[in-house]
Amino acid sequence: MNRTVTRYLERRTLSDQWPLLNAPSAACRSIVVIPCLGEYPGLLDTLGDLSNGEGSDESLVIVVVNNRVATPASDSSRDPAQDSTQVPAPEATNDIALNAQTLAALQEWDQRRLRVAWIDASSPGNELPAKQGVGLARKIGLDWGLQILAAQDDLSVPLVCLDGDTRVDPDYLHALHSFFDAPSRWAGILPYAHPIDGDAAQQAAILCYEFFLRYHATHLAWAGSPYGYHAIGSAMACTATAYAAISGMNRRQAGEDFYFLQQLAKTGSIEVVSGTIVRPSGRPSHRVPFGTGRRVQRFLDGTAEEYQLYHPNSYEVIRQWLQLAGTDQDGEMMVQSASDIHPQLATFLLEQKFTDAWNRMRSQSSSSQEARHAQFHEWFDGFRTLKLIHHLRDTLWSDAPMFEAIGMLLRRIGVEPVVDLTAPLSTNLASQQAVLQQLRELKAQ
Repeated sequence: MNRTVTRYLERRTLSDQWPLLNAPSAACRSIVVIPCLGEYPGLLDTLGDLSNGEGSDESLVIVVVNNRVATPASDSSRDPAQDSTQVPAPEATNDIALNAQTLAALQEWDQRRLRVAWIDASSPGNELPAKQGVGLARKIGLDWGLQILAAQDDLSVPLVCLDGDTRVDPDYLHALHSFFDAPSRWAGILPYAHPIDGDAAQQAAILCYEFFLRYHATHLAWAGSPYGYHAIGSAMACTATAYAAISGMNRRQAGEDFYFLQQLAKTGSIEVVSGTIVRPSGRPSHRVPFGTGRRVQRFLDGTAEEYQLYHPNSYEVIRQWLQLAGTDQDGEMMVQSASDIHPQLATFLLEQKFTDAWNRMRSQSSSSQEARHAQFHEWFDGFRTLKLIHHLRDTLWSDAPMFEAIGMLLRRIGVEPVVDLTAPLSTNLASQQAVLQQLRELKAQ
């Protein structure tokens, strides 16, 4: 067995604390892990989608039914990768009751339709610890998946993340199997599309959030960043080998997908899985401090100006900075050259102690530009990229009007907008949906 996998299984799993119920006996071509909190009966729709698709007889689904004690507000701290500082509310009594119904329904699930195993992290005495959440729930299920694949002796099989309120198309499993059948795969992200439904306010809320996601990822890709991908928890997968290599899933209450994919990008290639679309729920939620549900709820609450995006100028600074990183200068000269791009870029780099980090990279990879390039992107990762954007926003360029910013992005990538983006669009949902569809159809998004 792979030594990294062996060491991970010996040191990092939590299987003794949360046993797997209805463990499989046959080999799997994919393992889909679904954290589930208060998702009854919707989870059954998701399982139904999976059971109706090609490849369902070769897959295993692990459902992690979970809840936790709420984190006191005084213990919250800001995650620089996000804008919200709010703390998730306690799990409602109703959610815990729904978990009990989920566990009962799983007992009755017809295993001939789809092999489903589950983990009870919800019943009294089994709950997740305080301050833990979806990250730990995903980790428990993925760790069990790794154990199964290690016993199966096939570490190229994908561990797949899905959510209990997410719908998938009949070609979902087939697309995943086809993607990971190719040699040397490491990790994949799946195309996604939130359903634009509900009343006008709910539609506007999810449109705004998906504009934010796509604008940021596409702009980073345009700038040349290896972190220009979508971080959607229900639309990511990796091989068992890759999972162990990055020390597994983190335990964050939210943003676990951002950090998980960042580690995968530092260690291998993240590619787009073609041929299917994942459809995450766009419902509002107070459960987590940031992410889809919180952003939709924030829109509905009217507590922030939603029709704004990071200023396009920030991505131009990033583009020029990434080009500069391909040159062979010492740390001091790099900071001076960065100052020529913009003085605030140099200020940020000095605050981040870039000079010492760069000189160390040069000394460790003096004979290999490729190695230094990899070290640079490990240092200037997705987290630090976002910190730079926030620094530029706070010191130079406030957020730009949403559709003006999208227009600039489309011009940069050579795409003609399908509607007039200089017209008032904040109340024109039909035009907004046309723009979103155009963004959805961009290559590799």
